[in-house]
Amino acid sequence: MKLTKDSISPYIIGTMRLGTWGSNLNTTEYERFIEGCLDLDLIDFDHADIYGHYTTEDDFGNVLKSRKDLRKKMRITTKCGIKLISENRPEHKIKSYDLSADHIITSVEKSLASLQTDYIDVLLLHRPDYLFDPHEIAAAFSKLKKEGKVLDFGVSNFSPSQFDLLHSLTPLVTNQVEISLLHRNAFEDGTLDQCQKLNVIPTAWSPLGGGLLFKEGADEKIQAIQKTLSTLAEKYSATSDQILYAWLRKHPSGIIPVLGTSKIERIQIAKQALDITLTHEEWYMLWEAALGREID
Repeated sequence: MKLTKDSISPYIIGTMRLGTWGSNLNTTEYERFIEGCLDLDLIDFDHADIYGHYTTEDDFGNVLKSRKDLRKKMRITTKCGIKLISENRPEHKIKSYDLSADHIITSVEKSLASLQTDYIDVLLLHRPDYLFDPHEIAAAFSKLKKEGKVLDFGVSNFSPSQFDLLHSLTPLVTNQVEISLLHRNAFEDGTLDQCQKLNVIPTAWSPLGGGLLFKEGADEKIQAIQKTLSTLAEKYSATSDQILYAWLRKHPSGIIPVLGTSKIERIQIAKQALDITLTHEEWYMLWEAALGREID
């Protein structure tokens, strides 16, 4: 199924910080969190094999093992291609990227077992491997799709040229890249232009700039952004993070933010931001504040 603005949740639930890399939820807390997201009609969950040093997929899968009814209510994205040095992968001698067919297929098999599922809705290649062979990847994708183990494929952190190279051989449904008011490359390097041209939905990791925009005593540049956020938040009776989500979603490519929180109340606040529509000038007010000057 091709992902569209109508078929995908308005937010994707990121799992990176649910486990040992963050909140360290236990199985009961995972279950409560998953149900809370589903109750908000947010059904897309974003994983990667490396999260929690290769443990977070297992943690999530422990819920699905006992609550098989939940799997059909959600969509699962996971990523592969980064090889971390970890006691859980003692065969990895250095940190590297590997998009060989063997590594992709082996990673998928491990993710399926960890997540306690028969299929992955969307598989993303986590980082571009400088040695990647697009024909080899296309063949691996074809095999996984034919076997019913992966329904759709995409990439993460790929440049427009890398995306175009692989997409020319096998259909990709998304490019997940860092996009925020503090990281605006995708607006200028052709990433979002390409998404619009190909009708591909971009997804944004770290959409709030890693929390830097909410720190007290920040430098003058951040303070300028905070001042503009405060002005708009007052106008819309909103929070600063809601304004930031509205800023991303204003773009016509249909950017879908990946939420990195483990708190349901923060996810509820994010969903309320769907009711905020910034004006054209307000969007540029924030751009100007982040740029630190009037646009050219």
